[in-house]
Amino acid sequence: MFGFVVRRLLSSLLVILLASFAVFALFYLGPNNPAQPVCDSAGGSRCTPERLEAIEKSMGLDKPVVVAYGTFMKGIVAGREVTIGAATYDCDAPCLGIAYGSRGEVTEELKGRIVPTILIAVGGSIVYLVIGVTVGIMAAARRGSLGDRLLVSGSLIVSSIPYYLICLLAWLYLTLKTDIFPETGYFPITEDPLKTFSGLLLPCLVLGIASSPVYARYTRGQMVETLGDDYIRTARAKGLGGRTVLLKHGLRAAMVPIVTIFGLDFGILLAGTVFTEKIFGIDGIGRWGLDAISAPQDLPVLTATVLVGAIFIVISNLIVDLVYGALDPRVRLG
Repeated sequence: MFGFVVRRLLSSLLVILLASFAVFALFYLGPNNPAQPVCDSAGGSRCTPERLEAIEKSMGLDKPVVVAYGTFMKGIVAGREVTIGAATYDCDAPCLGIAYGSRGEVTEELKGRIVPTILIAVGGSIVYLVIGVTVGIMAAARRGSLGDRLLVSGSLIVSSIPYYLICLLAWLYLTLKTDIFPETGYFPITEDPLKTFSGLLLPCLVLGIASSPVYARYTRGQMVETLGDDYIRTARAKGLGGRTVLLKHGLRAAMVPIVTIFGLDFGILLAGTVFTEKIFGIDGIGRWGLDAISAPQDLPVLTATVLVGAIFIVISNLIVDLVYGALDPRVRLG
């Protein structure tokens, strides 16, 4: 087990390093010149080719991508000085750069946006996991009945509606028109935990309900397959109750593939819930990255959001691998 964990940690670190280089190189070698907006906004003076070239040199854009990536990684470990135009900034470790728009440290701006994203991801995932797994178990236990068909049909109807439309309709009718959820958004949990909960309740419910049909259908399919196995028939032949067979034996075996997709989905949510944050006015990682795209050339912000997303996904996969052994004794790690 220890050897497995060490190997997975090393491979996860390698994946993160490769992902960071790919992201950095993609933006560094992209068609847009990061120095152009800096040059255009420099004191209102006209951006001449000579001035643009000087700014590119000051930002290190004239160096090979491998050298620039080495400087970037050195900043994460030990910090560095970042020059943008005529201004030089001290960026403490872990330094992800200086945002071109706000001229603040990307790491500090990230810290202020990661909490609401984590809260939305945790709240939404709890909702869709509870609803989806419960509906899937109920449908599998009543396979072929009218209730089964109604549950499956209802999940298909919900999943066929675009998620951004569900968010928008919920915000319009539950916040603006009816005041059922009068105030949505993120309020610092250290100031008023109750207001934080009420502000994120509707976004978490919308995210969870919209995502639950996928887990309902997947749980139903896995449960139907599992309930047909020999050991389930043996358990029933021994006189075990239907609920015990369904939950203790059937659900535990069916949860292994469900945990797999849950780990991936949760990692993606931690990388940023773009539509949820944008529509409900929550200043999280997803909205931050979207704003960086809308105001192009803010490459440090884009690099940071993608890199953080990759880290979250890798960590989620590692946790899922470790959970396998607890869920199913047939799975051996190591």
